[in-house]
Amino acid sequence: GQRSATVAKGRCTVSRIAVLGAGSWGTAFAQIAADNGHDVVLWGRDEYITSTITNSRTNPAFHPGFTLPEGVWASTNIGTVVRGAQVIVLAIPAQAVRQRLLEWRSEIPADAVVLSLIKGLEAGTSLRMTEVVHDVLPCDPAAVGVLSGPNLAREIMQRLPAAAVVAFPDRTVAELVQATIATGYFRPYTNTDVTGVELGGAVKNVIALAVGIAEGMELGANAYAALMTRGLAETVKLGVGLGANPLTFSGLAGMGDLVATCTSPLSRNRSLGELLGRGAGLAEAIAETKQTAEGVTSSHPLLELANGLDVEMPLTSAVHAVIHEGAEPQGVMRALMSRDTKPEVSH
Repeated sequence: GQRSATVAKGRCTVSRIAVLGAGSWGTAFAQIAADNGHDVVLWGRDEYITSTITNSRTNPAFHPGFTLPEGVWASTNIGTVVRGAQVIVLAIPAQAVRQRLLEWRSEIPADAVVLSLIKGLEAGTSLRMTEVVHDVLPCDPAAVGVLSGPNLAREIMQRLPAAAVVAFPDRTVAELVQATIATGYFRPYTNTDVTGVELGGAVKNVIALAVGIAEGMELGANAYAALMTRGLAETVKLGVGLGANPLTFSGLAGMGDLVATCTSPLSRNRSLGELLGRGAGLAEAIAETKQTAEGVTSSHPLLELANGLDVEMPLTSAVHAVIHEGAEPQGVMRALMSRDTKPEVSH
């Protein structure tokens, strides 16, 4: 298409970025882009939040006490937000993406680059978010990509050092986005393995739930390390089955994101798992953590993908059993420990 030719020749410059979703990560990403000198506008559904961002440059719901850069404002009007934007960033819950994109389709510029920040799979279809975008929007497939990595939003708001991976099928587009969001504290790398980068972001949330459950049960550091390592192993198996590059999972979108999400108290999936491990019910744990823990919904579509490829994912199955089948965490952990022993690496 005309747009990809423009990007490929390096003539596409980014001046305006639209971030669709004024939650925790969407707001932090807006700060990164504005710190790089771009005009950034956030879409949010809550009039109070969007007007406070515009008038006071602060997000009262997700990052109170942090002042956003001058280039950031917000609106509840999607047409106003996306008008003239060269990059459209998706930062809404995974299960809302299809419906929202159907509503917004006529407003989103066909020649925009679309970047997903979402770490989840669509329930019912097991599609990754870039696949949902391809399904709904008439944009150039080469210009639809994902950003993933160990990016806890609060630390980014504090401008603490972080790195991430920007993955697009077209390396030139990945490099364009990379240049757009590189700042003194945020270092993006590029990759063309969209499947691997996106899958790493979805599975690590489920593994973080498992580590959180183990933490709530006070099973110790050896158990947490084992869960993370075996969780990475099953992520790689599923990824390879879907055509991803196994090396992607040893990078920021695999190992890096897994470590941050499984070990940080800022991680909502780990926090929710911890409550479950201490005996809370799912509804109670969700109410207490308040934000979207994507691993809760993603465990089912991940297992469906795995079953379709005949890939075993024991940790994902265990988390699914606790969350969706009412299994007791103690029994599930015992069952994991008593599985048949086998070689660590199969040749």
